[in-house]
Parts: sequence; structure tokens; C-alpha cells
Amino acid sequence: MELPPDFLLYVLIGFAAQLIDGALGMAYGVTASSLLLGFGVPPAVSSATVHAAECFTTGTSAVSHHAFGNIDRRLFRRLLLPGMLGAGVGAYLLTTCDGDMLKPWIAGYLLLMGIMILFKSFRELVPREVTAHVSALGFFGALMDAIGGGGWGPIVASNLIARGHELRLTVGSVNAVEFFVTLTASIVFLLTMGTGHLGIALGLALGGMVAAPFGAWLLRFVRPRLLMPVVGVLVIGLSVRILYHSFAG
Repeated sequence: MELPPDFLLYVLIGFAAQLIDGALGMAYGVTASSLLLGFGVPPAVSSATVHAAECFTTGTSAVSHHAFGNIDRRLFRRLLLPGMLGAGVGAYLLTTCDGDMLKPWIAGYLLLMGIMILFKSFRELVPREVTAHVSALGFFGALMDAIGGGGWGPIVASNLIARGHELRLTVGSVNAVEFFVTLTASIVFLLTMGTGHLGIALGLALGGMVAAPFGAWLLRFVRPRLLMPVVGVLVIGLSVRILYHSFAG
């Protein structure tokens, strides 16, 4: 396989996206896709390569979070099967309908979640176990992630954080389940779209795997009250960007 001329650029994009995802529990797909599109990579190629790369980056991230004790096993189990099912359904639907039509609705939901997180960052955060509707949340998050090219972290992690689940365990558990969600979606995409542009996926994966342990390690030293505003602003910013391009285009 011949490496693309901008291979190092794709490595750096993968590193940056995974560092953000590992520390905040979200936004690898959205960050990597946005950067790839900004450098002229076609949307279809961007989506396919990001999902392929995430098979490696999310696996490394899951192992790292397990090593640092960031995974809530109960939460992991409740998200796993619904997430895999949602990813498979979403990836299949994307091959038969226009996923861009759904992006404004996803962005509107994420915008509300970002505002909620930002509001909660100024209130006393009391960690508690979230049990209601977790399976449905996992299915919906994975479905939207596969259809929209990203969103598992912002939808699932931000929802759980906003409802009071402990931030460290939320980030670690959501990242761990993401490996299985991404693997399921990638298998469906592989069967329907082929194996083109593997060089870009390899660059993203290499950069992401290098960054994954740093993101998991950094999470142990970040205080929830300091990280919550960052998460809120990040989700709001990404949502506004998607809404702008959806209506401006």
C-alpha cells in the first residue's frame, strides 16, 4: 500500500482528535472529520476513513482507561449491546439515505446538551449513578454516530455527565464501549463501501494510538468543575458549526 503525500498531516490530525477525545470522552469523529474536510478530503472519504481509524484508536483508548481504572463495569454492560445494535442499523441506513438531512436535528440536540452542561458547571456537581434510559441512550447515540459521522461521545457522555454521573467513570466507560460501536459500524461500511483510502485511515489510526494513553492519563488529574465548562463550550461550538454549514449550504 502506497502512503499518501500528506500522511504526516493525517497522523497529526489523528493525534489531536484522540487527545481531545481521551481527555473529554467525546469529539474524535467530529474533530477528525472537521479537520479532514478543512484540508480538502471529500466528505464520503472522510467519514469512511475516520470510522476505520477509530477501530484502532478506540481500542487503544479502552485499554488505557481500563489500566487507569476509569471504567464503570455496570455502565459499560448497559451501553454495549444497544450501542452495537444502533451502530449497525445506522451504518446500514447511511447507505440508503442522506445522512446530511439528519445533521441539523443532531446539532440542535447537542446544542441543548452543551448549554445544559455549561449551566451545570456553575452548580455543585454531586456524582451519582445514572440508571434510567441508559440502554436507549446507547442505541440512539450509536445510531446518530453512524449516520452523522460522529456524535457517540457528545450524545452519550454529555447526557450522562449532565445527569450527574461521575465524570471520570463516564468518560472511561463511554470510550471503552465506543470501540465496539465503531467496530460494528466499520464492518457494515466495509461490506458496503469497500477498502479505498486506507492510507488516510492508517495515518489517523497511528496518531490516535500514540495519543490515547496521554488522554487517559490526563483524565486522572483534571477536576470535574474545571473540565465541565470545556466540555460544554466544545459541544456548543461544534453544534453551532454544524448548524451554520447545514443552513448556509
